[in-house]
Amino acid sequence: MTRLAFIGLFLVALAAIVYVLISAAGGKAPANPLERHARGEMAKLEFASAGEAAPTASMFAADGTPVTLDAFKGKTVLVNYWATWCAPCEREMPSLGALQKARGGSEFEVVAISVDGMEDQAYAARRLGELGAANITFHIAPPENYEIVYEAGVKGFPTTILYGPDGREIARLAGDADWASIEAIGFIDAILAKAG
Repeated sequence: MTRLAFIGLFLVALAAIVYVLISAAGGKAPANPLERHARGEMAKLEFASAGEAAPTASMFAADGTPVTLDAFKGKTVLVNYWATWCAPCEREMPSLGALQKARGGSEFEVVAISVDGMEDQAYAARRLGELGAANITFHIAPPENYEIVYEAGVKGFPTTILYGPDGREIARLAGDADWASIEAIGFIDAILAKAG
């Protein structure tokens, strides 16, 4: 009888170990299906505000014309809040230019919004080009017109927010990232495949 008890105990312990290993390997499925595409640099993406509407406040085009993010409805947009006085902002700008070159078009666009002062508008527009992002249309939301920054819930720079064609947030990333990385392009491709 003792031998059967040991065998039974061994089988119960073995079944428990197998159950724990299978549970750990499976993990919990992400709440947002796009989260599984957030790898490498994109692992820093946050999905807590997914579904929230894009800000309705204005920014300004290079010629001073007020523009809202509503102008981009119908396409997926990556909105990057940056400044010339922000080293991480400048560090990531070349990769944003590369992403625009690689995926920009009728379905996707990179929108860079400078938060420099209006007195620095010409310098910020020139700097965008110097940083390898001349293919991104210049926009500015100076400190006296920060409503778009506040509405977007931006707490620091750079902050990048992705919005779908419906004008609703997909994900955001606080801090700089390599937007030309394989992981970033893969994430954008996953968004475009879902939108299409």
